[in-house]
Amino acid sequence: MMYYITFNGNCVGPMTASQVAAYKVNENTPVSVDGVNWSPLYNYPELMGMINGASNNAVDNKKLIAGICAIIVGTLGVQYFILDKPVAGVITILLSIVTCGLWGIVTLIQGIMMLMMTDEEFERKYVYSTSTFPIF
Repeated sequence: MMYYITFNGNCVGPMTASQVAAYKVNENTPVSVDGVNWSPLYNYPELMGMINGASNNAVDNKKLIAGICAIIVGTLGVQYFILDKPVAGVITILLSIVTCGLWGIVTLIQGIMMLMMTDEEFERKYVYSTSTFPIF
């Protein structure tokens, strides 16, 4: 079956279920099979299964790896490079140099908070955020 989705205000499609899962969609993303009749993605169990299986595992892995890296080597900004925020990684390195490593206390707290967050909070704060330098 082929699907259409509304992504960033544009109609995208037709595409397969695996192509839909490659987009940053959620259960409320408008989906259509004919391009005319739209309903939320949660009405399509085959799509929900694909996005839940793919995105949750990827987010869980990024959350775990970024959190541990923030705790262990946070002053090097590794957690931000993992989260595809290289500017924040460079800012972290500079702050670590300027503060003679004291910035490591902030990154230690950040790592603990990352690991304690729910997946939804983590996604909102670090994955889908447009913020250049998300700290807490």
